[in-house]
Amino acid sequence: MSVPETQPTALVLTALPLEYAAVRTHIENREELVHRDGTRVEQGQLPGSSWHVAIAELGMGAERAAALTTQLINWLRPEAVLFVGVAGSLKDDVGIGDVVVGTQVYEIHGGKQTPEGFLVRPKALPGSHAMEQAARSAVRDMPGVRTHFMPIATGDVVLADAESEIARRLRRNYNDAGAIEMEGSGAAHAAHLNGGLDALVIRGISDRANADKHKADASGSQKLAAAQAASVTVAVLHKHRPREGSSDSEERPHRRGQDGVTYGGDHIDFRGGTFYGPVTGKTTGRQ
Repeated sequence: MSVPETQPTALVLTALPLEYAAVRTHIENREELVHRDGTRVEQGQLPGSSWHVAIAELGMGAERAAALTTQLINWLRPEAVLFVGVAGSLKDDVGIGDVVVGTQVYEIHGGKQTPEGFLVRPKALPGSHAMEQAARSAVRDMPGVRTHFMPIATGDVVLADAESEIARRLRRNYNDAGAIEMEGSGAAHAAHLNGGLDALVIRGISDRANADKHKADASGSQKLAAAQAASVTVAVLHKHRPREGSSDSEERPHRRGQDGVTYGGDHIDFRGGTFYGPVTGKTTGRQ
């Protein structure tokens, strides 16, 4: 039996259910894959492109995002990693419903506490040049989406006070950042350390990171922002081309169990079968 032609994978990560749902609507022929440690993704086809897209809902926080992104990269072997979702605006001219594409991602908590105060030690990772260029090209044909290309700040904090100490620190030390969110730096570091993958953070603005955040959220701004970010993500993947000659890894998780779920990892699924003695072998492609 011949092995079917495989396609390159783009890994699209989210933190919240509404972010996941916004991306999911664009993916066809989805199947759920389960890592041996329990992490789940849905993988399907992005219509009109050569990409398989695997989407995952990771939960909140940069450390969690880094750990799970590493797991997913080692499992799925993607060519591109995108973290997509909502964020708070840090600029007056970056409004609710706008999209910020991260030219770089800042970690905002690193530093040294001294008697003279907190000395910031900035850490930043640039977004993928190739995907940023794809985004710049794509949004020229998206008049309904106002897009900004700016740094994005990542911090383990929901910022709802523009006069707080952390807000003042952002203005002093990261004054070119257009948005603040909670996971981007973790995913970007994982992509950088695990093969130097193309990575990009794309965020829709759902609030202004001030005391009116709860009002904006109650108005449905998160759903709008998530939809806008997802639409830009899809446009980027239509523009961004996979590397020449790329294909999925031989260790792709394509063994389907009796429950209709595909189980992954580096093992073979023998549930429902009968065998005697040790089994040695290797699986490749779809079986």
